[in-house]
Amino acid sequence: MTAWIDGQAVERDAAVAAAAELLAGARSPLVAGLCADAAAVQAAFDLARTVGASVDPAAGAAVYADLGALASVGAMATTPAEARGRADLVLVVGQAPWTAGLVRDLAADDPVRGRASGRPRTLATLGGTGDGAVRHVAYPAGEAGIPAAIGLLRGLVAGRVAGPHPLADLAARLRDALYGVIVYDPAEIGALGAEMLTGLVKDLNETTRCFALALGDVHQGRTAIQVAAWSTGQGPRVGFGRGRPEHDPWRFDSGRQVAAGEVDAALWLAALPAPLPAWTRTVPSVALLGTPTGSEARVVIAVAVPGETAGAALWHPGRAAIAWHEAGAPAAAAAPDAAAILADLHDRLAAAPMRAPATPTELSASC
Repeated sequence: MTAWIDGQAVERDAAVAAAAELLAGARSPLVAGLCADAAAVQAAFDLARTVGASVDPAAGAAVYADLGALASVGAMATTPAEARGRADLVLVVGQAPWTAGLVRDLAADDPVRGRASGRPRTLATLGGTGDGAVRHVAYPAGEAGIPAAIGLLRGLVAGRVAGPHPLADLAARLRDALYGVIVYDPAEIGALGAEMLTGLVKDLNETTRCFALALGDVHQGRTAIQVAAWSTGQGPRVGFGRGRPEHDPWRFDSGRQVAAGEVDAALWLAALPAPLPAWTRTVPSVALLGTPTGSEARVVIAVAVPGETAGAALWHPGRAAIAWHEAGAPAAAAAPDAAAILADLHDRLAAAPMRAPATPTELSASC
């Protein structure tokens, strides 16, 4: 089956009608997850605008660790292709990057372009055990953790911290590199770590060339950033409750909103695998899922899995851009694209009478 209402299998059209009815009756709806292809994420933003919903991607924590640093101090970043072609020093921060294929790709050869062409590439790690199959030099982060270690490294690089220190050798390597690249996972190092790392990169560019390279998350957070930017001119955590997109990473954090009693209906979009939030059991919810069981929410609708059962535009980690992914194994009777279901919902809701948005007083009374 491809659709369920309260755990009972139904025709897809009946489920879409029930989903539209649920969202039309909401005064403070939420559209969350956005773990899907670019067309579906765009359709989710269009739907949120129509119903006056707030929007929050599943990758919100990782997304805003990077966006916070970008907003406060800017960024000097590179791409995987440039890193592989030019970097003579790659610093891998934390453990998470070692589980991605990027580090192994960077270890496979030496720089072939730019000033560092022909030099051997050194891989170093800060706060990660690394991979014994890849040549690297390991430096401990210390008990204070990775953000503090990056801050200390920044002080050593700039000469604000003097004397012998376990990270002094790494600071010297970074200063001497012709093209350094620092690879990190924003979700692992957090907002403070990302801000320290961005500052370190900017300090190094006073005397040499160095760039940050953030790993993309598995929940299509980078796609959500791009779609939000061209749809609203802002980050993905936005609210349309007052008829215009308002950006506020704290206010429109879905976990905070649900805990505060500010949400009376929700739509969870996860055409690709993403952990189902606990609130789908307590908040009247619609779930559009690539691999549903039917019990995840009040209304569940199966959708095509982008890049597997249907071709789709998804974030491509190697290209650091949204790119087309062909269907890996198209099914004979594949479920519809999430974008098509969302467009159907949008059309039904655009024609339906909507309840007035909840006022701040009403929201406070519900907390």
